Amino acid sequence: MGFLKIFSKINRFYNPKTKIKAYPIHYISNRRYSDVTINERDEILPVLIVGAGPVGLVLSILLTKLGVSQIRWSGSVEEVYILHLSLWFYAWVSRPYATPRSFTPMIFLSPDFKRVVSPVSVAHFSQYKLTKLLLKQLEKLNFCVCTSDELEGPNRGWIGERNILLGHEFASITATDDGIVVGAKFLKDGVMTVRNIRCGILVGSDGAGSTVRKLMGVAMKGETDLQKLVSVHFMSRDLGNYLLGERPGMLFFIFNTEAIGVLVAHDLDQGEFVLQLPFYPPQQTFEDFNAKVCEELITKLVCRKLVDINVIGIKPWVMHAEVAEKFVSSNNQIILAGDAAHRFPPAGGFGMKTGIQDAHNLAWKIAAIIKGVSPSSLLQTYEMERKPVALSNTALSIQNFRAAMKVPAALGIDPAVANSVQRIISSGFGSILPTGLQKAILDGIFMVGRKQLSESLLNENNPLGSLRLGKLRRIFEEGDSLQLQFPAEDLGFRYLAGALVPEEGDTVLEAPTGRRDYVPCAEPGARLPHMNIRRLLKDSSEETLSTLDLVSGDKLEFLLIISPRKKSCDLARAAFKVSEGFDVSLKVCVMWPHGSLVNRLNRSKETFTPWSNYIDVEEVSMSSTSSWWDTCQMTNDGAILVRPDEHIAWRKTTVILDPISEMESVFSQVLGIQRTKL
Repeated sequence: MGFLKIFSKINRFYNPKTKIKAYPIHYISNRRYSDVTINERDEILPVLIVGAGPVGLVLSILLTKLGVSQIRWSGSVEEVYILHLSLWFYAWVSRPYATPRSFTPMIFLSPDFKRVVSPVSVAHFSQYKLTKLLLKQLEKLNFCVCTSDELEGPNRGWIGERNILLGHEFASITATDDGIVVGAKFLKDGVMTVRNIRCGILVGSDGAGSTVRKLMGVAMKGETDLQKLVSVHFMSRDLGNYLLGERPGMLFFIFNTEAIGVLVAHDLDQGEFVLQLPFYPPQQTFEDFNAKVCEELITKLVCRKLVDINVIGIKPWVMHAEVAEKFVSSNNQIILAGDAAHRFPPAGGFGMKTGIQDAHNLAWKIAAIIKGVSPSSLLQTYEMERKPVALSNTALSIQNFRAAMKVPAALGIDPAVANSVQRIISSGFGSILPTGLQKAILDGIFMVGRKQLSESLLNENNPLGSLRLGKLRRIFEEGDSLQLQFPAEDLGFRYLAGALVPEEGDTVLEAPTGRRDYVPCAEPGARLPHMNIRRLLKDSSEETLSTLDLVSGDKLEFLLIISPRKKSCDLARAAFKVSEGFDVSLKVCVMWPHGSLVNRLNRSKETFTPWSNYIDVEEVSMSSTSSWWDTCQMTNDGAILVRPDEHIAWRKTTVILDPISEMESVFSQVLGIQRTKL
């Protein structure tokens, strides 16, 4: 109970809705500071998470579930899938309201609607809506929002259990012998006050411009400034209704003589869109993209006056492809996750997915450390496992971004040329000209460039136009343009070293080569394959679930999947005994062939007594799937040990002469500790 009590005190800063004014540095330095020491009872928070985007919120949920039993995280996934599944089309168009021209094919993407490789299908869902769902889930877990005033009562300075700090700005990090001291700034009675918070582990999930990363002095490596853009979030039911009826899709690359942009349809029913526009500072300024200008650009892009455009938000951003040099520092006390550790071009959607994978990898390891099962050095395996994946996804996202740029290049409007022209104006002879004249020159050049898209030029009767259209057809026919689904990377990424027992031949990850199909396997470091299975309940009813549902998210528990063979059952008994010595929970799953379980329910009870944490399941026969062990590319003499994050820690493929010694060695390697033989 002591573990549960202290572990439930997981806190983080709340960022998206914080109403703190951003003061210039010189202004803050001239204001009076007041120091407040928080946690005056000399207690240290086990975990402090900085950042409240999807990665920080998911990590909070996972950690809380590992500390508080019998709480489920189920509503969010189904709500996303049922309510917000979109038609997976994307198109290259000259105008959404026009008849598609020969160079603007609709490309259909094929999600796994039959749920063969995963218990859920892909969905297109806005990040801010996902954030709202995650916050609702935290509310169900009894998280509450605290303002600075609410920390000034009888328990002045003390942050209680599961608090979200509102109105605080992360300011400083100090490493001490007792942990990390974090300085948080907030306004109190017009005075900028610093509150000091002590924690054992600090997780920086505070985005691409991470303050945690900067204060740690961790550099980013990769390609910077690939493209500058302005993101315009707007609503238009008029546009949504038209596209829903005539040209349903998720993503529209629009090129015409008036404007160029990428239109993302987040919700056609509600008419919710995000428009990405190329941005070229300093000739262009953010002020050039006010709401009125953005409405005019939207009209030019869709080639129709919409009756109900409502611009909700406008913000500039810069596309980078970088990975942090270190994910873990300060004696395993400070960790980077999500965009704070890696930032990619949006091509392929790797950003948030990779970040949530970080959280999944990290949560069980933090739980093992706080519970006293593992040393803090276990966190080194977080970087060992996640950094190679981040590097691979970075390379793949760059490849995909450049593949997408082949289409405008074929049309005669190569973005690389546009960027080069802008750099020449900024740093070459044009730099001596007044800014206004530089802007006029740039706008003129871009206007001439867009004339390449005129119908008088881009047609089969024009030799140059015919050549360009031919290049475009080859790009589409060969599938050499933008890819939106990467099942091998989304589901098939694998760790080769870390909190696992590697096999011979596991040396390096395959270099990214574009879209690959996901092939399930049970190699150490791989994700546990999905397969539908059936269990019989006490009332003789049946329950169908996924093999992924066998992994508990409510406690620090490993899963051992075996066949009902005697040697496998002997191995399971040894694993039960060894896991007790390591103070971790183990669940055994006996995988029966289809149709063989009904009359054998008492066998496992006799086999595993005195242990009771086991489950008997049988394969669900489906014409599109093989048997479980065939799917895993193993024989039914094997066994699979699965970590709490659904990744395989070890598998048995050969005869084991001494099961106790083998399982001692396995748990020692996976948990990062050395134990004497029991």
